[in-house]
Amino acid sequence: MSAPDQVHPTLDDLVRLQFESHQFSLLPKQPVESLLSGRHASRLRGRGLTFEELREYREGDDIRSIDWRASARLRRTHVRVYSEERERPVLFVVDQRASMFFGSARSTKATAATEITALGAWRTLKVGDRVGAIVFGDEETVAIKPHRSRTNVLRICHELVRLNETLTAEAPPSRGASLNEAICQAINLAPHDFLVVLVTDYHGNNKETRRLATTLAAHNDVIAFLTYDPLGIQLPSYPDLEAFDGESRITLPHGRSFDESYQSEFQNRLETLKSQLAGLRIPVVPICTHDPVPDQVIAALGNH
Repeated sequence: MSAPDQVHPTLDDLVRLQFESHQFSLLPKQPVESLLSGRHASRLRGRGLTFEELREYREGDDIRSIDWRASARLRRTHVRVYSEERERPVLFVVDQRASMFFGSARSTKATAATEITALGAWRTLKVGDRVGAIVFGDEETVAIKPHRSRTNVLRICHELVRLNETLTAEAPPSRGASLNEAICQAINLAPHDFLVVLVTDYHGNNKETRRLATTLAAHNDVIAFLTYDPLGIQLPSYPDLEAFDGESRITLPHGRSFDESYQSEFQNRLETLKSQLAGLRIPVVPICTHDPVPDQVIAALGNH
């Protein structure tokens, strides 16, 4: 198994992602009948009104919206249509636990998570919304309140790099409870009308996680990025592969039966997670460690 090309991101790496933060929206491409139907159509707290179009008057239109000059020029009654600008603060909840320090090629899951977050934070700033983050590890959590500033995005990037650098192969196993603790903080920091972006491998997902996610999604829009490594789906075809849990090493069995069981277990976990989040109207975007993150994000959420 080859080592990942990038074990830890640098601040420069995350800052450069601002130049790739285009052609996508954090509102996923979904048909009308999809998981997100009806959620993002609702108006959130606005910053004002923007002009959308000039069209012919229709029965029921407010007469105060009539553009009398345009009506006289076009010889038919026309109205000016406005829409409310939405303020949609974005809060990233980013996993930097020991379980994320795994990768078999381009990067680790933890590094992919930092790239997803930096890319999304720069995009949020570009469209004029506030952005904040909760970056959590096994022993430390950093909460950054949403602000609409480059300084805040740089602070988020700095904390991502700092916590990522603490991850090593010798780190003790992840505490599953820290995922729930981070979601609890998100509930307090995002009371309503936020877009909350979960970036994690969902290690430690349990009934309490689902209860907290239900509370979070009741008053906010939520999208989940699932970071994974292909080695977690299918084992390589050579024997004597070792697994290390931070305390002990074991040699994994090798053979078709074990390989198929391993792959099936991962797929079952993924489908269970998708089903659970679908019930909460939370879309899941899988992000693989082997491929460039911007390409994957644009493919999933792109061309907006």
